[in-house]
Amino acid sequence: MKNYSVKEVAKLSGVSVRTLHYYDQIGLLKPLKRSEAGYRHYSHQELLRLQQILFYKELDFPLKEIVDLLDEPEFDLIHALEGHKLALVARQSRIDRLIVTIENTIKRLKEEDYMDKPAMLYEGLPKEMGTTYRQAAMQTYGKEKIWHAEQELMKLGKERFKQLRVKWKAINDELFENRKESPRSPAIQSLIARHYQIIRQFWGTSHSADKQAAAYAGLGRLYTQDERYCAREGQAQPEFATFLQQAMQHYADHYLP
Repeated sequence: MKNYSVKEVAKLSGVSVRTLHYYDQIGLLKPLKRSEAGYRHYSHQELLRLQQILFYKELDFPLKEIVDLLDEPEFDLIHALEGHKLALVARQSRIDRLIVTIENTIKRLKEEDYMDKPAMLYEGLPKEMGTTYRQAAMQTYGKEKIWHAEQELMKLGKERFKQLRVKWKAINDELFENRKESPRSPAIQSLIARHYQIIRQFWGTSHSADKQAAAYAGLGRLYTQDERYCAREGQAQPEFATFLQQAMQHYADHYLP
């Protein structure tokens, strides 16, 4: 059976000679034998133990714990290797997700599509109006929900958020044009279904299992209580607000049980 000098082990493993000497001192990796001149010699068995040491270090185990684990009488090398494999696969999965996140962030930054503060969500509105809307929303829904919604919207980036606002305007225009229709008619409820989906995107809850029926109906009531939310070109639209409230309530009652 081939024996290896400390320098050969260092070259094979990437561990420095000084570190191998230290492992010997603390009883973590003893050489198979020493020559008369005091030189350390390692066998294949010691190389396998060193492999285990490096695996456990990769998983952030302290050296003292590694000593205890490897010296455990019931230590099973195959079982340990299987455990290392599972742990490393899980770590690889996390690293892959982090790499994708970093790549997406770099892409957005290069495209100048990055949104880094909530104020960017209210661009296009007079500053006072944006602040007022945000404060009113926090009073109605709570700071945590508004903060969550803003964080989710900022993840969209400027371009996708712009597209969302375009869809929002389009559905509101279409609903306004049909405000004389019955709020409960199939045609209006079809429009309200689109309205609901867009609202969920603004709330940052489009992937939530909670359908938020009560919250959606509550938003409809808010439209009738605060004329700012349904105003068009600076003019209050109480008739339109009532139409929306009734249509949204009907949708919540019949399609969001």
